[in-house]
Amino acid sequence: MLKHSTVPLMRAWNSWSDRPAEMVFLPLGVRITPVLYSTRSRTTSAIEPRRDTVRLGRHAIDGSLIELETEHSGTTVAFRTEKSDPFAVRGNWEGKAGGEWGLRFWLTLAISADSGEMVTHEAGRNVTLVKIGTRFVAVATAEAPVHVTGHDTIDDLRADFEANGYFYTASRKNEAPVIALRFNLEMMRQGAYAAAVADSAELAIVKAQASLAADNPSTAPTAHNGTYEGSLDAIRDVVAWNTIWDETNSRPYTAVTRIWNLGKFAVWYNDQLFAALLAGVFDADLARENMATAMASATPQGNIACIVTSNDAWVDRSQHPNGALVAWQLYQRTGERSLLAASYDALARNQRWWREHRDPDAFGLLSCGTSDVGEGLYKGTHFAARNETGMDNSATHDEAVYDPITRTLSTFDLGLNCAAALDAEMLSKMAEVLGKEDDAREFAAIAERCRKLISENLWDESRSIFANRQRQGGFVRSLSPTSFYPLLCGAATPEQAEKLLHHLGDETTFGGDYVLPNATRDDPAFADNVYWRGRIWPNVNYMVWLGLRRYGFAAEASRLARQSYELFMKSWSTDRIAAENYNATTGEAMDQGDTDPFYIWAAMLPLMAVGEIIDFDPWSGWTLHNAGADLSVGPMLSPSGMLSVSISDGLLEMSLDGRASLKTNLQTSFTQITVSDARFSCTITPTGNDGFVALPNVEPDRIVAAHLDCQEVRLEASTDGARLEIAKAAHGRKLDVYFLTV
Repeated sequence: MLKHSTVPLMRAWNSWSDRPAEMVFLPLGVRITPVLYSTRSRTTSAIEPRRDTVRLGRHAIDGSLIELETEHSGTTVAFRTEKSDPFAVRGNWEGKAGGEWGLRFWLTLAISADSGEMVTHEAGRNVTLVKIGTRFVAVATAEAPVHVTGHDTIDDLRADFEANGYFYTASRKNEAPVIALRFNLEMMRQGAYAAAVADSAELAIVKAQASLAADNPSTAPTAHNGTYEGSLDAIRDVVAWNTIWDETNSRPYTAVTRIWNLGKFAVWYNDQLFAALLAGVFDADLARENMATAMASATPQGNIACIVTSNDAWVDRSQHPNGALVAWQLYQRTGERSLLAASYDALARNQRWWREHRDPDAFGLLSCGTSDVGEGLYKGTHFAARNETGMDNSATHDEAVYDPITRTLSTFDLGLNCAAALDAEMLSKMAEVLGKEDDAREFAAIAERCRKLISENLWDESRSIFANRQRQGGFVRSLSPTSFYPLLCGAATPEQAEKLLHHLGDETTFGGDYVLPNATRDDPAFADNVYWRGRIWPNVNYMVWLGLRRYGFAAEASRLARQSYELFMKSWSTDRIAAENYNATTGEAMDQGDTDPFYIWAAMLPLMAVGEIIDFDPWSGWTLHNAGADLSVGPMLSPSGMLSVSISDGLLEMSLDGRASLKTNLQTSFTQITVSDARFSCTITPTGNDGFVALPNVEPDRIVAAHLDCQEVRLEASTDGARLEIAKAAHGRKLDVYFLTV
């Protein structure tokens, strides 16, 4: 009876399909599908972003609140659904602007079941019922529909409207596979419905009617106010809207975008990893599902496929090996060892595959390639090989030559080698946690060797920058932001790192109002403004930001985060566009036709902004930053519960699961944070002001031991909880407090 019983209960009712206004109760395959009809244009709309104008609004990860607007033939309709019960959902609509007389613009709720069961409308009670196995779904509406029609499919309903118009009654039925409840915007400019699931018809009806009568719209507080406001809300909405059901593989996953039409499903390796990273800000289950989807593309040869869709599989090539980085970040954010264990084997095999198949001279540095396996499109071509960078048409590939003997390009790819070095480093960390000591040593040694080779062989002294290089010759002329990736993997010497900062701010190359262009501004390829030839890519900005933070370049990282946030908000705050890439001259998102308007990794731009306040990175661990400016952000996942932070008048307050856990007026960063029932610890970075750290809900007499830089200290009782005065200092200090559990 149950169709998909493994979906978490609170996500069962959700916008699972490629029709975002359609609500689906996934365990039973029951759908409530709005269909619009305009008499003026004699056309229908099932509200599909690929065909129709749709503005995707707020969307909770669990579907407890969903909002959108759509325009059809000049009429704008707003939809909203909400739920407080996993088995009941309440929806409403409102006609916002009319393009024709409302009597002739029809809004229909089509009720159907994927398994084809008959749906029955009881006009006397104004309810519609469908029975799936022994379970019932009831739909009640605030007003009775103008009339009710029956059809075999949604397409038949649309064809009926388009052939016969709005003033047609011959299709009236009370029982059919699809029951259509028809309303018009003259008589029902506003309307509401509720649906409920139960194990008897009467219980389902009563529950639906009660939900409909409740009419208590959720206020849905914003998740991020003040500094970088709206960032956390944007991440949530982009993740939630792009999370759909993959019918082919019977799995939920966060798609690259719900708008592209690439078959019944499409999984790019890196895009799926970033979807997992972004989902992990809110929901460990969804992060786990996305990691599982990424790992499902692992091949018998050892690599993880570049892309797998319902139409094709590029198993002959892979993409940058970023999986261990994402797995480790998810582990840091959730504290769940199982996230490492589930992906480790596939990631370890993938790292070894790169070393075996993409180092034709056994030098220790990698080149992109395309193996002689599978039947993927472009296999065995120059284009297929450069797919492995993800930067398909980047000018950094223009000088590379494809060798059909080695099946690789002639160049050492800088971005690929930095990603592989970082992957080995993160795999070593994973192996340590999982008790695989031999693997930990193996991968640590690979990472160290790669860092040395990158530093010594891919640094162009004449230009004082890292660049791609011919395996048997000189450096490639064109550059991209991967020139900064040696910061990410730790390959740059201190001297090289300092020189990189000059290029970062140079407005003739990478600097400017809108950054970072994926061809330097003085490169002829920059003017192309097509994909990787000149445009800004969110995933690249994020990687460079992470590298800057690794090297302690806090001011430069913050500047990049601020510019990335402002770039994102330029299109998001007005038009709700989360673009795949952006114009590096104007900051526009949709100035050319090769950009998707609601792409998953666009949310990595506001992720950087959130990370300037709260982050979990591989080198500093759980971090908090108090810059003194007012803000509130949360809730989000942490290893110690759902985390929220506010700053008011310079006072930072952190709560976990709604319980105050930390207060401080120190304007500095706190790194390597650990919070448990019996311990609080962190490193307090240098601070120029005196202040305090307080642990609310911890009485001083419960404290067993407290140390600041290994010196015993005493916390005093205060209105803020157990409190420790902290003097300003030019060096970082470790604070450890141990206390008895209640």
